[in-house]
Amino acid sequence: MGTENGRDKLDAIEIAELLLTADIYNRKENLTEDDLPPNIRKHYFDAESRGVKRPIYVTSSDVEKIFGILNVKSVIKDLTFVAFEEFGSQLRLTVFDVAARWFANQKDLERIRSNPTLAYFFENYDSLNVSYAQAREDNRPLSADREWIDARIKELCKDAKEADELLKLAYIKAPEDVRDSMAGLVLNEEQKAEIEKMGKAIKNRQYLEEIGLYEIGKLLFVGPPGTGKTSTARALSKRFSLPIVEVRLSMITSQYLGETSKNIDKVFELAKRLSPCILLIDEFDFVAKTRTSDEHGAMKRAVNSLLKAIDEISLVEHGVLLLAATNHPQLLDYAAWRRFDKVLTFPLPDLAMRRMILDKVLLPIDVQADTAKLAEMTEGYSGSDLRLVIREAVLNALLEDRKKLSQEDLERSVGEFRRRISDYKRSVAA
Repeated sequence: MGTENGRDKLDAIEIAELLLTADIYNRKENLTEDDLPPNIRKHYFDAESRGVKRPIYVTSSDVEKIFGILNVKSVIKDLTFVAFEEFGSQLRLTVFDVAARWFANQKDLERIRSNPTLAYFFENYDSLNVSYAQAREDNRPLSADREWIDARIKELCKDAKEADELLKLAYIKAPEDVRDSMAGLVLNEEQKAEIEKMGKAIKNRQYLEEIGLYEIGKLLFVGPPGTGKTSTARALSKRFSLPIVEVRLSMITSQYLGETSKNIDKVFELAKRLSPCILLIDEFDFVAKTRTSDEHGAMKRAVNSLLKAIDEISLVEHGVLLLAATNHPQLLDYAAWRRFDKVLTFPLPDLAMRRMILDKVLLPIDVQADTAKLAEMTEGYSGSDLRLVIREAVLNALLEDRKKLSQEDLERSVGEFRRRISDYKRSVAA
């Protein structure tokens, strides 16, 4: 019974939050879509205008879709400030001040802090400890929503065919679609410091423009395969609430060589139109392979077009954080290196970092493990290698219908991985 009462109270708070948010947003023209929490904003998003139209109306269907509340009429029967109109199943506030007082008395400060529209109203209300500026800063912006990105792509393309062609050139992900997170990575101090700098640069673009500092926001990630270059780029998408446009250079080289330069231009133009965003160019060593080979002249011109496009794009001016990644930095010449204001190295993890990676990956697994010993056994392994070792141990245990791992399982998996690498090296040598 207590659980049911608790659920009913939560349902009532959520309905009141939606009604108050709609009322405040409708009346305060200075509030924008970035002031709406993502769950409410996504529900009311209008693809044609790429925003949320005023006024927002609230129906029982809206409440059900946003919060999963089915028994709306039952929940609001004790909310004297809510009226239900049978025609259209619309809900509305009868007395705003009563609703605001009731909501403030619930003392659900975290809910207010995660809703900038409510924080705007309650910041100076009855000494509630909430900050509108902080709530807005913490709120994911409209430009990070999948719906906004899809609408923008549709707007950029004349028809579905052009949209399909564009999406073949690049993977475009909203932050909510990215599985990688900063919490799941083990980074060294230099990498952490550079990420913090980029975060500050993104927030202070206007200031950097005012002082004429444009050469910021082009980073080259270098290091062996599996050391976290691509994962870090994707995690930055979630960290900074920016869509990510991910390009593999080998994918945009058209069989019709003359089209390759056009494809490069399309990708960079797309990134500018999706601004603010991250543009990740993977396999950047493709540039070096092309410049040093006897490839067709059109391909070399395409690479020169790419380098020119990199020169002309700017985080400060265009809102595009440019990241490139390569496993073979030794192949790059000075013309490629000088395009970046920072080269960030991703080395193979040392003993301490290997143990941290193992601890992090094993955290959600039922296991008794000596990660210090495993770290010693895996010298020369990348973070990706360590995850593969654990994956194989989990799958081998599942073959025996076990979900609990032992140290023996993990050590056996290390041995299997080592043998597989040795077999691969022998086959290559042969």
